[in-house]
This record gives sequence, structure tokens and C-alpha cells, in this order.
Amino acid sequence: MNFVGACPPPQASESVSPSVSDFLQSIPPARATRLRERLERELPRLRRCLDPLYGQTPCFDSFFDTVVLNALASAERRDAELWQLDLRREADPAWHQRGLSGYCTYVDKLAGTLAGVQQRIGYLRELGVNYLHLLPFLKAGSAPNDGGFAVASFDEVEPALGTLADLRSLCRALRQSDISLCSDFVLNHVSHEHAWARAARAGDPRYLPYFHWLASEAEVQAREQHLVQIFPATAPGNFTWIAERQAWVWTTFYPYQWDLNYAHPAVFADMAAALLNLANQGVDAFRLDSTGFLWKRAETNCMNQPEVHLIVQALRSLCAIAAPGVLLKAEAIMPTQDLPPYFGLGPVAGPECHLAYHSSLMAASWVALTEESPQLIEEVLRNTPELPVGASWLSYVRCHDDIGWNVLRPELLALGADPVARLDRAAAFLAGETPGSYARGARFQASAPGTVHGSNGMTAALVGLRPDLPADHPEQQKALRRLELMMSLCFFVGGLPLIYMGDELGQDNTSAAEMHARQGADGRELHRPYLDEKSLASRHQAATVAAHAFSLLQRLNRQRRARLSLGGPIRLQVLASRHPGLLVLQRNQEVGLFNFSATPCRLHLSELGKPALQNLSQEESQTVASVHLEGHGCVWLGA
Repeated sequence: MNFVGACPPPQASESVSPSVSDFLQSIPPARATRLRERLERELPRLRRCLDPLYGQTPCFDSFFDTVVLNALASAERRDAELWQLDLRREADPAWHQRGLSGYCTYVDKLAGTLAGVQQRIGYLRELGVNYLHLLPFLKAGSAPNDGGFAVASFDEVEPALGTLADLRSLCRALRQSDISLCSDFVLNHVSHEHAWARAARAGDPRYLPYFHWLASEAEVQAREQHLVQIFPATAPGNFTWIAERQAWVWTTFYPYQWDLNYAHPAVFADMAAALLNLANQGVDAFRLDSTGFLWKRAETNCMNQPEVHLIVQALRSLCAIAAPGVLLKAEAIMPTQDLPPYFGLGPVAGPECHLAYHSSLMAASWVALTEESPQLIEEVLRNTPELPVGASWLSYVRCHDDIGWNVLRPELLALGADPVARLDRAAAFLAGETPGSYARGARFQASAPGTVHGSNGMTAALVGLRPDLPADHPEQQKALRRLELMMSLCFFVGGLPLIYMGDELGQDNTSAAEMHARQGADGRELHRPYLDEKSLASRHQAATVAAHAFSLLQRLNRQRRARLSLGGPIRLQVLASRHPGLLVLQRNQEVGLFNFSATPCRLHLSELGKPALQNLSQEESQTVASVHLEGHGCVWLGA
């Protein structure tokens, strides 16, 4: 069956069922009127998505009705403040493109608990961010639990972090401070301790279909030959033997994370309901974790199948009915050429995610730093597609995950390079294995020769900042310029820049003692430290690394908001330069200069066909006709 060809186009309109009509009659007229308008727009889209997925299953019409009624009931329960927020954002769908900048952290690493995070709101406002991504805070399985990504309940907060009441209080306080909250929503799997998994393990016929079961080793081997290894060193294979069932369950990531079976309609219905319930607690955005793995198809790598996009588009449509102020963000870490479908630009067309990570740009920036050449960044940006209205890239320097090198293979092949050799050199440099390297990172999940999987480490450690040197030491000054270079590029390229907790203070890797005490053998703990209170306290002491880093991020936030707060499309293009280490970008009418070489250079603006521009990287801008850039220096210029 040709799946894409079988996908029917959306119809102009669709009548509601009697049960939906009865529900609308039972709620306050003002809400009912608005919900009818949303249904008029969204019901055809929703059916277009769900019919190819589940239309051949028994009682599809009843299932469809249930999904719609759940969304309407969620909308009816939405409190007055969130309902009004939805109306404002419906009237201004580009609200998230008006200079929004973000901060990403684990709850416990930043402040211990959700209540503690609420006490840090003043700090976030001081930094200048208005989007907070809290990594998993829902109830997780017992350790190890992949840093909380093995969810044991979508309806509870992890007890050590607080309660649902704490979450609602935090969301309310963040809204009052004009900060949007993003939560992880793990779509692909649940903990083996989740109620669904426990029931399936016990043989409950209702929940057995929630998971993928293989009955023989021959089936496992037939599947494995097409699948990738996510954690080849610590969790090889994609299946785990369950003695109680005398069968293998699909576990793409870790054995304690059971992949959900989205071919079973009840899985979609329950996961959609869980997402909308969290939205009603006040969550503004959802990072849809491991999106690419949702649909399994024999004799494929089971990644980015067409059905994945119908699932996400259906979630987008349900949000548009029940909580249209909510954003969806794809955690799809893959080559740039594979990302457009997550914005609804693929064969399965339709509104999908508002945001997606530009992981290729992030990884290419680290290659550029190790090679002292922007060639790979230029290749990535030239091949970055324009996005539909209302969609944005999310740019970042570091995050809680490793730097995944394999996203760059297409660009390296296009340049005629040997991807393994070139990426291995970058990984070796960042791990401090290369003579003369200043970096103090580590390789990740790459034990076999000829493989390059990932690299770990905090930004400060990777750019060469050292906790044993004062800020005015010459080597620290060089490292601080490298820090500014990476952050400045992240903020310049457009989209939504995301600061990873600790980077605003130049914080170092997790200590060796703390690494030893952490659960499991996951090397990514190297860049998951607790916020350093000493650095936090010194952020206003002029002669400290923390003060340099914090003031840099404050300035970048101010500059970006001043230039992009009106919204509108961003046009980014690569300009030619005669300096081999210099990256020259034009963002609308502004120019960014980024010297990835350790060698200073001077650029006369006449080379770009511009007589003079203002230096925007200074608090008091000055008009300049030429710019001198130190090694790893950068500057923003504008009219």
C-alpha cells in the first residue's frame, strides 16, 4: 500500500457528530461558539491525519469521536486565565517569534524543586530570558531512569521535585513574569514501571497492544539488521527479553524504556489526553521527545516514517482545538535535510511543529571552532530551508545531550570529505586528545575504531575556560572570546536561542567526585552539573569569569530583543569573505562577523558593498567603515 498516496486531502468542512453537538450545547455559550469555530477549521485536518492511521480499525468513528470529545472537554476545563491567553495567541500566532530567547535546565540542578525554580524567576528575568525549558519533571521510574526520560506517570510530578499544585503555581508565576514554560513530553516510550507496562507484563489484554512484542530470536535478528544503535556501549540492541511474557519487547533506548505501539489507537488517544492535561496545568510548550521513532515498519530503520508526521499533525490539531496558545517543539536530532517534514513541509503536508532544533548548525559550529574554519557552517546554512510562517529554528550551543556528530554526514559528503575522519578529528580535539587542544570534554558512546558517535562537556570546558585561572589571565581571555563567538552566533542566526544552565556563568564540567556518585555509567552526566552557587554569587563581581559570561548573555538578549521584537520573517544569507577563518552572515539588513580563526583579521565594509555600519556589539553603537577582529572575535553590525 502506498501510504502517502492513500492519504486523503482535507475537506472544506465536516459536520460534528451528535455527541459532539450535545457536548457543545452543555457548556457556556461563549466557549461553545469559539470551539465550534475551531472545530470547523480543525476537524477536516484531524480526520485527514487519523483516518490513514486508524481508519481500518473497528469502531473508528467512535474512536474519532472520543478523541474530539476529550479535546473539547479539556478546552472546557481550561481555566479563565489560560483561556484568555489562548485567545490572545490565536489573534497573534507569531507571538513566539518576537525576540523570544530561552533557558534550559533540570529542575533539581537549577533549584532543587519546582518551588525552588519559582524562587529563581527573578534570576531568569535578570538574565533576560522569556522561555524556560525544564527537562523531565514528571514521575519517573526508579533509578536508572535516563535522567527522568523514563516516565512512570504522565499525571504526576516526580515526588522529589514537587506536586501538580507546585507546577500550577510555577506556571502562574512564570506567566506573570512573561516567561513561557516548556515541558518535555516523552512520546516514544514509557518506563517499565508505568501502569501500562506493568499491566502488559502481567498479561492484561487491554494493555498488551500498547507495546511491540516479538516472539522469537529470529524475529529480533531480522529487525535488528535494519535498526540503529542509540546507545551502543551501554544499551546495545533494540529489544529486551521479558520472562513473564516469554517474548521480547521493543526498547529503542534503554531496556527500562518500552516503546509505545502507535498502531494501536488507544495509545494515541491516551497520549493526546495526557498532553492536553499538562497543558491545562499551564505548560506553554512541549518538547516532543524522540519523535522520529514513533512508527515501526518492517525492513526499515523505523525512523521518520510518514505516519510519524500524521501523529504529530494530529496532536497539533488537537492543541489547536483545546489549547491553541501551546507550542510544539520537535526533538528530531537528524540531518537538516530530514527536518522540513517536522514543520509540515514533507510529503505528508500540514501544520506540524512550531519549533525544531537546528542540531546541524550546533554541531557544525563546534567543528568550525576545532578546524578554525567556518566552511561546514556555511554548507549547513546554505542548505537550511526556509520555514513556513509561524515556524522557527531553535539554535543552541550546548544542551543536556551529547554533541551528535552524525547529523553532519550529508554536508561532509557534499564537500567531498571523509565524514568519519573529519568528525573524529573534531571529537578528538574536544576530548583534549589533540596536541595543543584547550578543550576538556570527552567522547561518548564511541568505543569501536572508525566510529564517531558524540562528545560530552559543558561549553566552558570545551572552549578552554579553566577554573584554576583568573579571568584576566591571557588564556582565560582567549577562552572567553571563544565563548562569546559561539554564543553570539547562536543569538544572531534567528529563531529561538536557548541557553543551557550554567553557560551564563561559564560553569565547568561536573566534578569527578560528583560523576562517581551519579547513577549509571552515562557519560552525559559530565555536562549535567548543579548550578554553582559560588559562580552565581560572583556574577556581578567584575573580575570573575561568571561576570564576563553573565554580562555577555545579558547583552546578547538585549541586542536580540531590540532588533527582533517586532517579529516578521528573518532572511539569513552567507556572504563571501577573503579571510578563510571569517564567517560573514547577513540577517535582513544586519551583518554578523564571526572569526573562527585564532589569527586576527580586518574587514573593510566596502568588501561587502557597504560604506559604513553601526557596531551593535557595543552598548553605545558607533559607525564604522572597517572592523578589526581579534582571534575568535565577533561583532554585529547594522544600519
